Amino acid sequence: MDLDAVRTFVAITDAGTFHEASDSLSISQQAVSKRVAALEKSLGVRLFTRTARGARLTVDGQAFLPHARALLRAEARAVASVRPGSRALRVDVISRRLAPGGLLSDFHRAHPDAELDAVTLRDADAAIAAVQAGTVDAAFRAVTVPAWQLPDGVAAVRVHDEPLQLLTGPAHEFAAAGTIAMERLAGHRIWMPGIVAGTEWAAYYEDFAAAFGFTIEVTGPDFGTEPLLDTIARSAVLATFVGEQTRLLWPPEDDLRRVDVRDPTPVYPHSLIWRRDNPHPALALLRDHFASPRPGHLAPDAPGLTWAPDWADR
Repeated sequence: MDLDAVRTFVAITDAGTFHEASDSLSISQQAVSKRVAALEKSLGVRLFTRTARGARLTVDGQAFLPHARALLRAEARAVASVRPGSRALRVDVISRRLAPGGLLSDFHRAHPDAELDAVTLRDADAAIAAVQAGTVDAAFRAVTVPAWQLPDGVAAVRVHDEPLQLLTGPAHEFAAAGTIAMERLAGHRIWMPGIVAGTEWAAYYEDFAAAFGFTIEVTGPDFGTEPLLDTIARSAVLATFVGEQTRLLWPPEDDLRRVDVRDPTPVYPHSLIWRRDNPHPALALLRDHFASPRPGHLAPDAPGLTWAPDWADR
């Protein structure tokens, strides 16, 4: 149904004449008449009776009027639902317990009026595709390809370097160290069964292990975080890597230890990904928020202090 014709029908009803309706709609009276004639033809009924004093609704016109008003209200709601800023900003954060979840929470604390919808997608490829398709507005991911290989219209900028820590049980050699030098990890068993081949985090840990000459074991079933922590807690030889901002909970008796790694500190490079033509005002706020320095953020170009894969700088 032609909503312009429905809008014209309602305007005539409210104004009382075709002439006044044409003025309110800023169209000619001839255009008003044509719209009404087309609407009457599509409905198969007469909607108005012309009188010396103007236009009067027929019985069919009176029956149609409440539905016509409902159609226009529905149109207004539909338009408002996609008007920039009228819906929540949808952001992919991988997992709410990982650093991107915390980054988005920090943004919300700084901008409490910005409505957010956090989602979790499979990997960076899925996140980039969702940004390109417009099913999400932004994503926090490690981006392994250079900017020129991103889809047309998609942009990414490295916004946060998260230090990695070694997580051990109380019987592990490094449990009481507090801080260790990277070179001391050589020969030690780093167990990370949750790494999925083809993902951005698999690419990161492959380059990490190659850069420093150690092996990351991915053998064994991945039953989730809790069984992983339970195994690490009871082992004197296994350790795993976790992000400094990863939120983990374990029973007090497990006595797990977070050990800082230095010389250099390995950092996981989180980038913000978005579509350049996305007009959502909260997206502009999000981009501006991460363009500003943040406490605890390690500069990507700090020589000798941190390590990240070469692809993180492209």
